[in-house]
Amino acid sequence: MFWVGLMDGDGSIQVNHSRAQLLQYRLIIKLSNLKSNYNMLIKIAKVIGGTVRISANNEDVIWVVNSKQEIEKIIKIFDTYPPITSKKICQLAFLKTCLSETSLEFYMLNRKLKYDKQLIIIKSKLNFNIPSYFKYWLSGFIEAEGCFSLRENKNHSFSIGQNDDRYLITAIKQYFQATNIVRNPSGKFYSLQVYKKEVLLRIITHCTNQPLLGEKLESLKKFSLKVLR
Repeated sequence: MFWVGLMDGDGSIQVNHSRAQLLQYRLIIKLSNLKSNYNMLIKIAKVIGGTVRISANNEDVIWVVNSKQEIEKIIKIFDTYPPITSKKICQLAFLKTCLSETSLEFYMLNRKLKYDKQLIIIKSKLNFNIPSYFKYWLSGFIEAEGCFSLRENKNHSFSIGQNDDRYLITAIKQYFQATNIVRNPSGKFYSLQVYKKEVLLRIITHCTNQPLLGEKLESLKKFSLKVLR
């Protein structure tokens, strides 16, 4: 469930081609090359599969699956815990179609149509019902997209955002019982920023009970010390 949230935030479900001859499939998560992120992706690889490597420029740590057979096995997780962001829903649907329609011609004709149903998905989720696995999913999504900010004036905050999916940020707001409005600072980006201590405490409690595993865990530890004073 955590992995699905992390994929929704920082992952990518890809179908590509090799010299217009063969289809290539890939699941990938790319994060800043920090020891905490590396250790987290190693844990994910041990439980789910895939391999972990450092990018050539040494800036990123990457979890990746390239084997079609391994991908077919791993994506069964999505049958139980579906992705929540509209973009990943579209990517997964296209991957599944290409796994069954293995024709390179089909891929070339349809690759630019991958996100054609994204707006329909977004509209269908205007009355979004939080799924049963949401709290564990949310920790993975916070690991990807959350930000714990400490300020000298002690006006500490937590923020989280996502392109396109206002319904998701609204659901996170409701889950934490925040009163802040969901902002749309630019384009199709929606964000929630929380300053109120009682809400920050609920966020800290959530991230303690459903633990973060990477860089954000280190941020949470520092954040908690300041907020709990």
